[in-house]
Amino acid sequence: MNLYPAIDLKDGKCVRLLRGDMDKATVFENSPFDQAAAFEADGFSWLHIVDLNGAFEGKPVNAAAVKAILARVKMQVQLGGGIRTLEMIDTWLTCGVSRIILGTAALKNPVLVKEACRLFPGQIAVGIDAVGGKVAVSGWADVSDMQAAELAKKFEDCGVAAIIYTDINRDGAMQGANVEETVTLAQSITTPVIASGGVSNIEDIKNYKAVENSGIEGVIIGRALYDGAIKAREALALC
Repeated sequence: MNLYPAIDLKDGKCVRLLRGDMDKATVFENSPFDQAAAFEADGFSWLHIVDLNGAFEGKPVNAAAVKAILARVKMQVQLGGGIRTLEMIDTWLTCGVSRIILGTAALKNPVLVKEACRLFPGQIAVGIDAVGGKVAVSGWADVSDMQAAELAKKFEDCGVAAIIYTDINRDGAMQGANVEETVTLAQSITTPVIASGGVSNIEDIKNYKAVENSGIEGVIIGRALYDGAIKAREALALC
């Protein structure tokens, strides 16, 4: 099971939001590339990056910060936030991103996701953020009527590398991970699932590790790493 330390970018800085509220961003690090280098030094092999401004505006905004990270580290990077065209996908993959995350596009333009999977096999993930099981898009600003599992099943036959599932109610709140709901989703599809949201202590990592055979490919860790509630080396030793 892979572990993905998270860097969420707002105005070129590493931040965490509470329930997607851009006005309530907590800055954890002013230098994203230094933070990425620290995660690599800890031993992580993957890095999860979200361009928060881009997610809200529908186009990449923190490109300079992402490129600085790519220039600084050798770890594999998965990137999401405002990426909604094939041209932009190609641009980022050419820059050195290993995997592109399509979120809003998955709900509003599923044809794009399927074409991207065809053109860039193994390099496209679908990000599904949910409130009460319903998909939220555009930086969590809009909640749809579609259930998360229903959306995930739309991409079963096109080669999506992973479904990144975030429980918005748990994200950044340090209330513990929603393991049961994530496992239910993973068991309903064949695509591997990366769990996100609410991972607040080493027990959450242990709980996901215990059910990885249900289809849990990895876990994203954000605030708990910055706060020190999870020690990188201890978490990596488990996985």
